[in-house]
Amino acid sequence: MTKPFTILVLCTGNSCRSHMAEGILRASLGKTHRIESAGSKPAGYVHPLAIRALGEIGIDISTHRSKHLDEFLHDDITTVITVCGNADQACPMFPGQVNRHHFPFDDPAHAQGTEEEQMAVFRRVRDEIRAVFGAYAAGLTDSTR
Repeated sequence: MTKPFTILVLCTGNSCRSHMAEGILRASLGKTHRIESAGSKPAGYVHPLAIRALGEIGIDISTHRSKHLDEFLHDDITTVITVCGNADQACPMFPGQVNRHHFPFDDPAHAQGTEEEQMAVFRRVRDEIRAVFGAYAAGLTDSTR
């Protein structure tokens, strides 16, 4: 059995978007790929509303932790996907990296208003991430058949 390809999803804070993308990709791809996320300036936590938003669609990211991209510099990274402009600009080249993609999304951590108004932003961004990363995962699955 071959070693799974590694996909690293990068964002600046590694508190919302990258974790939602990681969770969605992991749910879509199963064990065929190793999915990780990290940030160039990690916030040090996973946003509770990101955990809640993914929980609403049956994906548990409550055990995720905020990580710095340096943790992965010596890993065999096949694909790097950035989900914000700052991470795209700060992204280093990883040894052996074959693919690089940039799919930008609004940062729901900056949402204002009541918790329910903020949650509406997290749901919107989650759904946008699910649409993009769901299609990306389907393409990977189709290409391996």
